[in-house]
Amino acid sequence: MAGSAALKIDDRLLAVPDAALRRAVGLWYDQLSAERRASSHTLAAYLRDLGAFFDFFAFHLGGPPGLNDLAALKSGDFRAWLAHRTQAGLARSSTARALSVVRGFYRFLDREALAHNAAIGAIRSPRRTRAVPKALAVAEMSELLETARVPTRETSEPWVAARDVAVLTLLYGCGLRISEALSLNRRDLPANRSAAGDSLMVDGKGGKQRMVPLLPVVVDTIAAYVAACPYTLTPDGPLFVGVRGGRLNARIVQARMQTLRAQLGLPKEATPHALRHSFATHLLGAGGDLRAIQELLGHASLSSTQRYTDVDAERLLDVYSRAHPRAEPQNGSR
Repeated sequence: MAGSAALKIDDRLLAVPDAALRRAVGLWYDQLSAERRASSHTLAAYLRDLGAFFDFFAFHLGGPPGLNDLAALKSGDFRAWLAHRTQAGLARSSTARALSVVRGFYRFLDREALAHNAAIGAIRSPRRTRAVPKALAVAEMSELLETARVPTRETSEPWVAARDVAVLTLLYGCGLRISEALSLNRRDLPANRSAAGDSLMVDGKGGKQRMVPLLPVVVDTIAAYVAACPYTLTPDGPLFVGVRGGRLNARIVQARMQTLRAQLGLPKEATPHALRHSFATHLLGAGGDLRAIQELLGHASLSSTQRYTDVDAERLLDVYSRAHPRAEPQNGSR
């Protein structure tokens, strides 16, 4: 069974002595993998959350839980688990995700007539604190991209610097996730420049595709990299390659951003993903429509995109506090 092999991702699940529970977890895993097409990273995270849930109840119940034990849990038992996570210092977002995983597992058990527990439906998720995306200023982005053009000891080959500029410009110019950019193949780029403007089809989360426009500066930086690249980029091969010719690893881009961050004195939040945040924030600040930005980012829910209104409001308040003649001085003097 595919689920049985996958359970090796987390050894704690293999320690579950109840055969019925092990079988149920395997079936649940297969359903997530085959029907919902969850990624390997998502599946591993789900298994870790479920394994930690089992670990807690092995302690809470005085022994490893079985399928019947899970069916018999009361609201107080679930609240004890949530309280334990809070006392352990786990973030609300992490606990909300774990509760979502556990709920999903119980829904699966109920749907497959393996076990039923009504108490889980009465448990509320902890209220999440909505994190404000960390974006770079327009001037910081310009300086970042200009600095990336200069070869360093790590990017001594000119084509490597050209590649890095192309990747970073693509992330910022199109609002891509790093995984989306590095999964592109050579054939994904339009073969000819279009008078109406170029566009790119991107495979996003959950296998969802979206069309994003390609700015001329993005096309030009990628073309400069392709021309300088010493490797033959075949249509079905990766667009961005490492120094050995294989598909470029995200860790290389993250390390390059870390170097640039140190050079320019940027905050620790200046990661490759911050370029996606900067794309959305700068579009919104320039009057971009929130729905259009949602489509460009590939967000399933508008609420995810609305976080960027908090960024813009925060920026406006900062400008106001520094520029308005009646604003309180930062040092408290009058």
